Amino acid sequence: MRIKDGFELIVVCGEAVVVAHGRELIDYSKLINLNESAAYLWRNVVGTDFDAERLAQLLCEEYEVDYDRALADARTVVREWTDAGLLEV
Repeated sequence: MRIKDGFELIVVCGEAVVVAHGRELIDYSKLINLNESAAYLWRNVVGTDFDAERLAQLLCEEYEVDYDRALADARTVVREWTDAGLLEV
């Protein structure tokens, strides 16, 4: 999977927010706030193919978390990003 073209991570008043531009803006009616770890993941996978396992590896590299917990969190992120229409699967 990969992040769809047309979405960008920006920082607004200290908060990481995903916004749509171009064609994606037409059908997009909400902002997606990302916490610090989700923004870290976004920055590290934008423009690449990835899966939940790759996200878990990134979490383990950056934070003191065991792989099983990181994988559970990564799967949650993938589900949330998919539900929000941010991913191409």
